[in-house]
Amino acid sequence: MQTDNLELKKLVYLYLMNYAKSQPDMAIMAVNTFVKDCEDPNPLIRALAVRTMGCIRVDKITEYLCEPLRKCLKDEDPYVRKTAAVCVAKLHDINAQLVEDQGFLDTLKDLISDSNPMVVANAVAALSEIAESHPSSNLLDLNPQSINKLLTALNECTEWGQIFILDCLANYMPKDDREAQSICERVTPRLSHANSAVVLSAVKVLMKFMEMLSKDLDYYGTLLKKLAPPLVTLLSAEPELQYVALRNINLIVQKRPEILKHEMKVFFVKYNDPIYVKLEKLDIMIRLASQANIAQVLAELKEYATEVDVDFVRKAVRAIGRCAIKVEQSAERCVSTLLDLIQTKVNYVVQEAIVVIKDIFRKYPNKYESVIATLCENLDSLDEPEARAAMIWIVGEYAERIDNADELLESFLEGFHDESTQVQLQLLTAIVKLFLKKPTETQELVQQVLSLATQDSDNPDLRDRGYIYWRLLSTDPVAAKEVVLAEKPLISEETDLIEPTLLDELICYIGTLASVYHKPPSAFVEGGRGVVHKSLPPRTASSESTESPETAPAGAPSGDQPDVIPAQGDLLGDLLNLDLGPPVSAPPLAASSVQMGAVDLLGGGLDSLIGDSNFGAPPAAVTTAAAPARLGAPVSSGLSDLFDLTSGVGTLSGSYVAPKTVWLPAIKAKGLEISGTFTRQVGSISMDLQLTNKALQVMTDFAIQFNRNSFGLAPAAPLQVHAPLSPNQTVELSLPLNTVGSVMKMEPLNNLQVAVKNNIDVFYFSTLYPLHVLFVEDGKMDRQMFLATWKDIPNENEAQFQIRDCPLNTEAASNKLQSSNIFTVAKRSVEGQDMLYQSLKLTNGIWVLAELRIQPGNPSLTLSLKCRAPEVSQHVYQAYETILKN
Repeated sequence: MQTDNLELKKLVYLYLMNYAKSQPDMAIMAVNTFVKDCEDPNPLIRALAVRTMGCIRVDKITEYLCEPLRKCLKDEDPYVRKTAAVCVAKLHDINAQLVEDQGFLDTLKDLISDSNPMVVANAVAALSEIAESHPSSNLLDLNPQSINKLLTALNECTEWGQIFILDCLANYMPKDDREAQSICERVTPRLSHANSAVVLSAVKVLMKFMEMLSKDLDYYGTLLKKLAPPLVTLLSAEPELQYVALRNINLIVQKRPEILKHEMKVFFVKYNDPIYVKLEKLDIMIRLASQANIAQVLAELKEYATEVDVDFVRKAVRAIGRCAIKVEQSAERCVSTLLDLIQTKVNYVVQEAIVVIKDIFRKYPNKYESVIATLCENLDSLDEPEARAAMIWIVGEYAERIDNADELLESFLEGFHDESTQVQLQLLTAIVKLFLKKPTETQELVQQVLSLATQDSDNPDLRDRGYIYWRLLSTDPVAAKEVVLAEKPLISEETDLIEPTLLDELICYIGTLASVYHKPPSAFVEGGRGVVHKSLPPRTASSESTESPETAPAGAPSGDQPDVIPAQGDLLGDLLNLDLGPPVSAPPLAASSVQMGAVDLLGGGLDSLIGDSNFGAPPAAVTTAAAPARLGAPVSSGLSDLFDLTSGVGTLSGSYVAPKTVWLPAIKAKGLEISGTFTRQVGSISMDLQLTNKALQVMTDFAIQFNRNSFGLAPAAPLQVHAPLSPNQTVELSLPLNTVGSVMKMEPLNNLQVAVKNNIDVFYFSTLYPLHVLFVEDGKMDRQMFLATWKDIPNENEAQFQIRDCPLNTEAASNKLQSSNIFTVAKRSVEGQDMLYQSLKLTNGIWVLAELRIQPGNPSLTLSLKCRAPEVSQHVYQAYETILKN
């Protein structure tokens, strides 16, 4: 070890690393050499010593290594400093407490400002590594100054260094769109880097920060154009890299299809592509298919259907069907292409074609049924369960158009017990449909299939369905007709899209394994490391409530003394007079309000069911404040997800969220159970709902409407349940609310009456919303104003309440209340009691002033409230009690 020969020293150190674990006592003897080598005049030897120290994972010797490591972190040679930075991360993995006690983390943070870009990159890599294993530590406390240093270092780093820095930038949250744009401008040159990992890391940063840029900006359009060429270039690499690039492009295309909409040709399959690349390209072709390029795509897909690779051919035929469903104008072309393929009589092509034609029938009913005869000719060649089930469905669904439908179904019935469950279930339903359409001719057939399904079958699903049909047919044939021949919902165009919140999370992981698996890291990373959930930043244009403090309260005269709720009206809010127009949304947002226009929100259903409805009429006397612009936000999108604040555990401002309670039990709503709670975050109010289908049928076409209420609460967007709700399925969603709806005083004041409609019926329920979701963010009065207002409000408007069993000190109480927008204006102590003077403001402009008395050691607090509208005091007290006790 004492040798001066560098090559020999490397070998000895390598030997040491390998055997130190099995012989820790011997390894301690090497400590002196490390200490000595760390002061060697040759920087290569100093770096070698510090690197080897980090690789010897023996607890006993770590404390001896702290001093040499400290010196190397401040070494004059950048090569030694960069090696020492990585060593800190290795040491932290062995003994985290020691690293923190020795102050190495602070030294590491200082290295981010180092003059050498490689040292900066390694310091960022080490800090990111440590932060990943301790998600709560907030080590990488990034600010505009440190971001500037990282961007400067970015141009001069090695490619690995660039990746570390870009990944670190991706975790930064710019304060506004200007900062986001300036970072994007400085990251864009990385797109032309030769290393594909650097390109993907740069794409990740740009995709994240584009969320904050307005689509009207010229720069936004420029950025979209710049993103396409590097992604296309990645497709000329070797197949394995192509596959990774394609998996990432798949995510990018789902999020922003406009980036690659003109690049369809690069996704055309080459004859020598491996199958995994072919299938991925095929998927992206369908995602990019549009009216403009559909002819080109169909010609290409038809070509693929004659290939030799069976799997690929099947996928190509499926793709033709998906194009028909996605681009309506191309449906006819797709159907004729599929018919041409059926004429080839290639078995597996015919079977796939029949499966996709079934889907086309479901998307466009009564349009292409003329092809049924051609399909029936191929009945004998079907041997795959999915194709047989699809054909049986077509025969049952269109039995009235097929003369020999009974013979066709009877031919399937002969080998009923040899069929797969999928085919048996389909056959049972098809024969019952046939019986309901042609009862006289098919009585024998239906009895035969019911007996096979119920008496001779071991499958519980099949037996249950058989019994249900049997009972329906024997007790009430009219009801049976309504159930079995009910109108089916149209199938949606993109069934395989990734769910929006998961997609947003995966965009944050572009260039990592998560983007190849299309799963979040928590799904495949095991072990103690905390996996942090990431999310895209919210759009700047809609991340703040535009409600101005000067806005007159909804419906209230803007005088000095706003009434709590004007227009006393009918105290029993009459749900039958529901305003069935679109949700009230403010003029400034009219253009972006999810194209609601004058569309009947409830699809013409609810108004006819409810009767006398004030259809689409704008509510009278409502001063429209701009609505909090979270229209149609997906569940837990944007900021809340950044902090992993899903399922109502907390919100960005820390405002208290009550746990969900059942508002509408399934027994009262034909199997639909609704639970929910209300939240307020970043100035926006939401109703967080959980819909559970406890019925036996699929639920679709959801819509929601509120009755007029005390504070004008109304949905700010339609209720969006993106997929049909299957039996026993639960969906969670967040409905953004605004306070610009019709106003009418309710009893109690915070009562909200709600109507929910789905394809089954309309259901009504009422719930009480906690008043603190209406406390606005600008509710802090200045002291002089507070004093003057307190004196000005008559004493008879003062109400006093006791809050018992609340052992909080003054500071804790003040912090808790502030997180729910109850602001402390002043604080003083009188005769051993702490007095907090507080103010809050409701969404309709009413101010409430409070004095909270806290006696140290006494768990009872005294609350005095003063307000020009004393009827709100009781509810404000309840809000205080809820916030302080939770």
